[in-house]
Order: sequence, then C-alpha cells, then structure tokens
Amino acid sequence: MPMGIQFGRSICGELAQAEQREWLVTNGIGGYASGTIAGLLTRRYHGLLVAALKPPLGRTLMATKLDEVAFYDGHLYPLHTNRWANNRVEPHGYQQIEQFSLEGTIPVWRYACGDALLEKRIWMQPGENTTYVYYQLTRASQPLTLSVKALVNYRDHHHQSHANDWRMTIVPLDEGICVAAFPEAVQLQVLSDRAEVFPEHNWHYGFELAIERQRGFDSLEDHLHAATFQVTLLPEEAVTLVASTERRPKLDGEAALKLRRSYEQKLSGLWRSSRPIESKETSLLTQRLILAADQFIVNRASRDDPNGKTIIAGYPWFNDWGRDTMISLPGLTLCTGRPEIARSVLRTYARHVSQGMLPNRFPDEGEIPEYNTVDATLWFFEAVRAYYAANRDDEDLLQELFPVMADIIDWHCRGTRYNIHLDPADGLLYAGEAGVQLTWMDAKIGDWVVTPRVGKPIEVNALWYNALRTMARFAREICKPHQEYEAIADRAQARFGRFWNQALGYCYDVLDGPNGDDASLRPNQIFAVSLPESPLTPTQQRGVVEICGRALLTSHGLRSLAPNHPDYCGTYSGNPLQRDAAYHQGTVWGWLLGHYALAHLRVYGNPTKAREFLEPMVHHLYTHGIGSMSEIFDGDAPMRPNGCPAQAWTVAETLRAWLATESAESK
Repeated sequence: MPMGIQFGRSICGELAQAEQREWLVTNGIGGYASGTIAGLLTRRYHGLLVAALKPPLGRTLMATKLDEVAFYDGHLYPLHTNRWANNRVEPHGYQQIEQFSLEGTIPVWRYACGDALLEKRIWMQPGENTTYVYYQLTRASQPLTLSVKALVNYRDHHHQSHANDWRMTIVPLDEGICVAAFPEAVQLQVLSDRAEVFPEHNWHYGFELAIERQRGFDSLEDHLHAATFQVTLLPEEAVTLVASTERRPKLDGEAALKLRRSYEQKLSGLWRSSRPIESKETSLLTQRLILAADQFIVNRASRDDPNGKTIIAGYPWFNDWGRDTMISLPGLTLCTGRPEIARSVLRTYARHVSQGMLPNRFPDEGEIPEYNTVDATLWFFEAVRAYYAANRDDEDLLQELFPVMADIIDWHCRGTRYNIHLDPADGLLYAGEAGVQLTWMDAKIGDWVVTPRVGKPIEVNALWYNALRTMARFAREICKPHQEYEAIADRAQARFGRFWNQALGYCYDVLDGPNGDDASLRPNQIFAVSLPESPLTPTQQRGVVEICGRALLTSHGLRSLAPNHPDYCGTYSGNPLQRDAAYHQGTVWGWLLGHYALAHLRVYGNPTKAREFLEPMVHHLYTHGIGSMSEIFDGDAPMRPNGCPAQAWTVAETLRAWLATESAESK
C-alpha cells in the first residue's frame, strides 16, 4: 500500500494545522466517514458513519464519533478533542497524537501515552454501511485501559440536530448496543469484539462546528452519548469497535482489515495490469489518485441494471451529477484500469437521455430527472470516445450507444429544451434563456444567475465540434453514414473563427448573447485546445494557452475570471450568497489544471514541461482532503483550498493529464 503521506507533532500537535486537514473513507454505496486529523468536528458532514440508506443517497449521520480516554501508569490521557460553544476547546487530545498517516486510504493515528503507543485505524466495509475502528497497543511496559464514549445521532447529513426532548431507544446487546432514534428509523448497532459495554443516554450539548460558522450556517449541534466501551489491553493486543446498520456485522477487526487492504491492493493491481510492461516506476501522485478515484465510484442499482454504477461528484456533500460524471469518467475508470465500470456508467446514463439531453441530476426512484445542462450531454460523447479508444474490441457497446448519440445530434440540430439549438446562420450551438444556468458555471442565488452565459459559449461549441467529429469516426467504424456529421462539423469549424478576438489575442467567452459578444477572459476557451478535436488554428491554440497561462493559471488550477475584470473575486468566503457570487468569478477550479496541461502539451509538444504544471498538486495531497484533491481554491495567493475536500473531476483530470504526459514522454 502506498504510504508517503504522514504528519508528526509539528502538524498533529498544532490544532490550527490539524483541524484543517480532513480524512475520508467510503464504502462504495454512497456512505462515508470523515473528520479532521485532530479528531475535532468542524463540519456537519463529519461523522464516523454517514450511512447511505437509499444507496447511493439517503445519507444519514448515525454514528458521530468516539471520544477515547486512555488510563496508563496511573495517568489519564484524553485522546479526543471537542470544540464547544463560545469556541472553547476541551479536552486537547490532539496533543497525544505522535503521528498521523494514510495506509492506503485508511487513516492511522499513533497516540503516545508515556512509553505506550496506541494505534487507531478507521475504514469501511465495501458494500455495507459499516465502519470499523481498530485499536492496537503496539508498545507498552504495562497494561493500558481504554474507555470509549460512543456518540450517535440520526439526521440528514446536510442538516444539524438539537436534542430538545429527543429520547432514543437504546437496547443492550451481548457485544454492545442497538440504537433506534425513533420507531421508523433504521437501527444502528455499535458493537465490540471484546470490550465491556455500559449503555447510556446522555446528550452532549453545544458542539461548535467552526467551518459551518465560517460558511454562515448554524454552527452548534448536540450528540447523544449512547454507550461507553471499556477494555484493558496488554502489549500487542487489539480491540475492535463497529458501527453498522447491518443486522449481524462481523466483529473480527483483524480479518476485516485484511479484506480492506486486499481490496485496495486489487485496485493497484488492476491499474498495473492495464499499463505497458515498460512503464516507469509509479509516482506517489499516481498511487494516491488511483485509490482516491475509487472513492467516487458507487453502486446505483436500477430495474434495468441491478449492478449499475455511477460517480459521486464530491465528498462530503455532492451527489451524482451528469456533467461531473461524464467529465470524471475517463480519469476515474479508464486511467485506473477499470473499463467495466465506465461501460456500466455509460449505459446507465444512456437510458436516461430525453429529448437529446442527459440529466444534470440523476433521478432517484419516482423523481423527475433535471435536464438543465447543455454541456453534460456533449461530455458524454467525449466519455464514449475515450472508452472506445481504450477498448477497441467492444464494438457491441458502440453499436448500442450509436443510436442514442445520433438522436442527441438530431435533437440539437432541430432544437431542444432551454432554446438549445443549432444556429443555421453559422453552424454554432446556441443555448440558454433568462433565469436558467446551463453551463458548468452554474451558480444561482434566488432568481439571479451569476454567470448566465446565454448565447454561444465557447466550451459548448468546442464540445459540439468534438462530438461531431467523434460521431463521424464512429459512423465509419460501424459502417453507418458519416457524411452528414462531417458536413455539420466542417461548417462549425469554418465559423468557429468568430470566437477569436484578434484585438485581444484570445477567444470570446460567449458569442451572440443578449448584450452582444462577451470578451471576459475566462478559462472556458482552454477546452478548444485540450479536447481531441480542436477547431482553432495552431496560432490561435498557442494564443489561448499563453493568455490562460499569464492571467488565469495558478498552482492548483485556472481562475474562473481574470483578476483585472471588475467582477473578479479573489477569495471564496463568507455566507452562502457571498460564496456563490464568487464561485465562478475568480475562484480557481482544480479540474481545469489537467486541461491546461494537456493543452500546453498539444501546443508545445514538451511532456516534461506540461507535467511541471501538475506537480504542485502532489503537495496538495497533504492539505485539506488528505490523499485527495479539492474542488476549488482562492484566486488570490496563497490560493487556499476550499469547497469539497475530495472532488471527483479534480482527481480524475489531474490523474488523466499526469498519465498522458508520462505516456507522451515514453514515446
């Protein structure tokens, strides 16, 4: 298992540092556990078991945390940390952390208590709403007694709860307790393989969630102390605690740990088996991102496919979204040697195409899908192209998806929802109407669409052109008529020059909008260079890469708006309104860095230089979401990470671009 990420007391012992770094473990069905390396709750989303009760959604906080105290050699050592109302921190258990590391995706703490060293590991069972916490006394000169308070809750992971007169039902079991928050609730079991259990019902009031306060939300929450577990360990002995919604979860922590390690070793093996024999030694970035990629891939069963798969856009708060899924799919599945996952996802989404559009939000059972995106459908073509390029022998899938894609092209040519249509005057794609956000720059506050981009957005037309060339190639592959797709593509290419602003030396962001052409310098033009089919001339491609590099490039992505624009916001902070207003007005997006590197590689043909732009992301593995990559960053230095600590398309596009530069270098 790849190591490489670990922290000593200089980070773990400084609360301001330790509480900014978050760990994440997942179960492959949408559930997760997350927290800070300090053991401190800072988000409403932190918890030991956030169960996916309606996989992959219905995510519910059930087990909040374990508050541990060690008794050793006559001394009491609190190992947990809490922040209470009025910003009071007590106890300071983080001061006992000698080291934190990642063992694969498993977070590992080492607590030093005198000459004793106690290790703690947390992981989830794949396919189950089950979290394991495994303690082992790896060094000691005498026995250590461990007392653990189990704190529980029952609420949607987007919300917060206050006890009031809430009385849960706690039933003692031989190995622990069973908790029923109310009669209709899914029951939670908190169990141990050897610890003695003492049931409780004691609310702890006023946990202060610092990040929720910063985000302008309610920052106080109550959690129920449901039981105390106690065990005395001799050197090398271990004890397991399990939080689960399963009826009979396995309590053998050592066996479960072996299974988890075996699962992650299999992921690394799949990737290695998909690489050429002459591949160079695997980089730390690649090792980490292969494991991080798996966290976003989850089951989504349906009547049509009980083994269906989808992609969670980001942890902890995003669901599976059409746009994010299609953008992330090549990096998360094909680059990790898991084409069967890509195949399942593509087939799943193809079944939900309506009037030539993919859903932006994947529907739950009985819900109406939301088809308010213009680019997700066009990214679908690129995902299919990438799949077929990596799996040339799977013509069956191409035959299955071709009619769906042909119908999509037809709908776009004659017009579909939200005024999405092909303009016969120039062969470019128009999209949008008042009050609707259709592109990936989709922030909306009430009725205010922050970046409406109504008209002909450049990345939409770059994707449209790429889709047409892809369709023509697919048609030739399976002996279907291809001339019409070529003709539409030729026309789009001939008029794509309208986007080039000769006076400024870069592309307009949107043509033919309600207020004319928009010359705002945004990163969307990079796709006209990074996609496999580019409608720009070589000179224009170079101009795009140069201006994006000078004005938009940062160490962790591209700014969404140039700093010299009057609407530029250099920091992403404040209440929801302030944050949404800055979301695409200067905030840096990590997923764009991969496209910049690929565009640079295309223009200059220097894979070593292109990969240099990605190298700062190696350092980012040590901040925010440990071992993963963030959604966004501030536009102003020091480009503080923000948004989701683990974002699918940032991981996917960084990994894809990194491997592309390695592949180009080996040729």
